[in-house]
Amino acid sequence: MVPSQMLKGVLEGCVLQVVSKNETYGYQIVQELREYGFTEIVEGTIYPLLLRLDNKGQIQSRMVESDIGPKRKYYSITPLGTESLKEFENNWNELEDIVNALFNGGKEK
Repeated sequence: MVPSQMLKGVLEGCVLQVVSKNETYGYQIVQELREYGFTEIVEGTIYPLLLRLDNKGQIQSRMVESDIGPKRKYYSITPLGTESLKEFENNWNELEDIVNALFNGGKEK
């Protein structure tokens, strides 16, 4: 299990990646993250994060009628969100290289 402080640093980028694939809603995002191994993620963690991403203009939301219950809020990525996702991926790759070099005994540039 990944410590929660470590997870907080990457969860926003991971949620943007899920939303970038197709329009989706909160519960579905949680399920997809769990399928990738984020087994401890709960909806109570995701909804405040979605609100922050929406407030920052990185995703947008719309309400959709549901046949099986109340309306659902669906999220999709915005151009700003796509830009932020690319930046996250670049930063992640750089950090991954540095940490791997450190733990594997090599030196990074």
